[in-house]
Amino acid sequence: MVGIRYAASGKHSPSRRYVLVLVCIALLGVVLVSDFFWASSSSSAAASPYFSVPKIDEVRNAKGLKLSVPGRELNATFADLPAPHLEWEAMAEAPVPRLDGSAIQIKDLLYVLAGYGTIDYVHSHVDVYNFSANSWGGRFDMPKDMAHSHIGVASDGRYIYVVSGQYGPQCRAPISRSFVLDTETKEWHSLPPLPVPRYAPATQLWRGRLHVMGGSKEDRHEPATEHWSLGVKDGKALESEWRSEMPIPRGGPHRACIVANDRLLVIGGQEGDFMAKPGSPIFKCSRRHEVVYADVYVLGDDRRWKELPPMPKPNSHIEFAWILLNNSIVIVGGTTEKHPLTKKMILVGEVLRFDLGSMEWTVIGRMPYRIKTTLVGFLDGWLYFTSGQRDRGPDDPSPRKVVGSTWRTRLRL
Repeated sequence: MVGIRYAASGKHSPSRRYVLVLVCIALLGVVLVSDFFWASSSSSAAASPYFSVPKIDEVRNAKGLKLSVPGRELNATFADLPAPHLEWEAMAEAPVPRLDGSAIQIKDLLYVLAGYGTIDYVHSHVDVYNFSANSWGGRFDMPKDMAHSHIGVASDGRYIYVVSGQYGPQCRAPISRSFVLDTETKEWHSLPPLPVPRYAPATQLWRGRLHVMGGSKEDRHEPATEHWSLGVKDGKALESEWRSEMPIPRGGPHRACIVANDRLLVIGGQEGDFMAKPGSPIFKCSRRHEVVYADVYVLGDDRRWKELPPMPKPNSHIEFAWILLNNSIVIVGGTTEKHPLTKKMILVGEVLRFDLGSMEWTVIGRMPYRIKTTLVGFLDGWLYFTSGQRDRGPDDPSPRKVVGSTWRTRLRL
């Protein structure tokens, strides 16, 4: 009843006064502690790669970290890199749109093979683009039992060697069958099948042998590191079986494979990919975790792989997105790590250069839009690219439409 009398008289009991004092002290403490943590986080934000665009060598260190605070500026892995302006000119549209197609340039012709039209439809023919005439024509069929996408392709200037790849639409498994095309007669011939099927393996001709390495295993997701070679000459296999070679340090599909200065290089790529949904009668694609990397490896006389400076950002889907020009490798577009918050795929819109003399990467231009699986060529000072899957617009780097557009820009290195 004492408490009732105090309340009625408008006065506070001693116990309530003590409680009020303690509450005030607690609130003051919370304010001081919050101010301390705010100051600490603000000072560390300047060094955090998620608050400001880091240097190129910091990008790789940020891989694997998660963003938990919305609104922070993304690092250079997920953002467009500063790039000089390039003037692009629209050229003749390809006869069909293509995703994950393949291409080889021979003189002033670009042979464009296979690829998805849509996720449910794959191409089984070759289109030919004439750089000099700016025209498409000369379409012809591929063998019926040849893969339709994610194939390994290399050429000696007349013959185009096609190895393994995915047969059919959606997320079907790879096959081991391999072929060679005589571009002068348009005739196809069989080659010894790869020892096991591979999905998007790195493929190149080097020192008289057809080298095939990496890619994904039969489940389309697990990275493979095996490396095989086959002696070939004038469109014929000199051996009945593939020979095992030094495995690559890191497996996976969708990487560029280039011979430069009598060295074999593999660039970028990823580990993991979409898989067929278990039990799906049409092998419907289901999403899986992927890691895109910036790694560059070279194989030389000692038959040992060595690591070279990495790309400015992780980059994948660049198998046919490169040219070799004036002792430099130029790579056009691609796709980098998924957005750490939205988990959406992020396309690349930069043109990258790797100077083989200085061993330095630079960004030499920006494309008309971000795009992956470009098919690239070069003639008389002009850099060309065609096809692929482009972004949703300047403010949205995620993929949307598969296109057959063709572009060119002046390029002097």
